[in-house]
Amino acid sequence: MVDEMAAHAREDAPNECCGMIGGHGGEAVTLYRATNAEASPLRYSLDAQDQFRIMRQMEDAGEELVAIYHSHTASAAFPSQTDVNLALYPDAVYVIVSLENPDDPEVRGFWIRDGKIDDAELDIV
Repeated sequence: MVDEMAAHAREDAPNECCGMIGGHGGEAVTLYRATNAEASPLRYSLDAQDQFRIMRQMEDAGEELVAIYHSHTASAAFPSQTDVNLALYPDAVYVIVSLENPDDPEVRGFWIRDGKIDDAELDIV
C-alpha cells in the first residue's frame, strides 16, 4: 500500500493526492483512491461523491475506516495546521506521503485528536 500511495502522489503531482484505507481491527486491507476536490498543491479535500462511494464500498466489504491518506508535494510528512483543522475522524490514522524527495518518498502516520498530533506506528510488511 505504501508503494501505491507513493504512486498516487506522483501521479497527482503537482497537486496533493488523497484517499482512504479500509480494514479490520486497525489492519489496513484495501486502499481507495479519491479525487482531491481542491485540485491544489497546498491542501486536499476528499471529493464528496468519492467519499460516499468509498464509505459504501467499505461497508459492503465489511471494512471500517482505518486511515485517511494524502500527500505533501514539497514539504515533510508532518501534519500542517490545515491538516489538523480538518482532521474529523479521531479513530483513523492520518497518513502523509511526502514528495519532498520524490525519488524516496517519506510515509508517516499520525493520530490527530482534539488538535493534538501523535505519531502512529505504521507496521509495513
